[in-house]
Amino acid sequence: MNKLTRILLIDDEEDFCFFVKGNLEASGLFKVLAVNSGAEGLESARRTLPDLILLDMVMPDMSGDEVALELTQDSVLKEIPVIFLTAIVTREDTGNKNFSRIGGRYFVAKPIDTEGLIKAIQYVLHHKSDQGVC
Repeated sequence: MNKLTRILLIDDEEDFCFFVKGNLEASGLFKVLAVNSGAEGLESARRTLPDLILLDMVMPDMSGDEVALELTQDSVLKEIPVIFLTAIVTREDTGNKNFSRIGGRYFVAKPIDTEGLIKAIQYVLHHKSDQGVC
């Protein structure tokens, strides 16, 4: 039996989290914990030490940048790869690719394509040494 990749999804939109969590878990590759605020995401990251974090850029309590900054300041959490999810970066901005790296950060444009998100997760996990939250 293969170990499931543990994903922490931090996004303030509950319906979006339900959709992404359901689709990722249906693939049989992932176990997803979804939380709806930056503060809750940081607490969950510290408690569960996920393999990867999917992080919304725009949330009411903390921006994705603020969450990412706190992650980088924690000696354990800074090693967890992060993929930002955002409607700010469009598919056109990424050259119609599933995801892109802009300024050292990996981004997936909303609306999310599940197959593309899975490919992005697998790529980032495979290239963890290239990553880091900037």
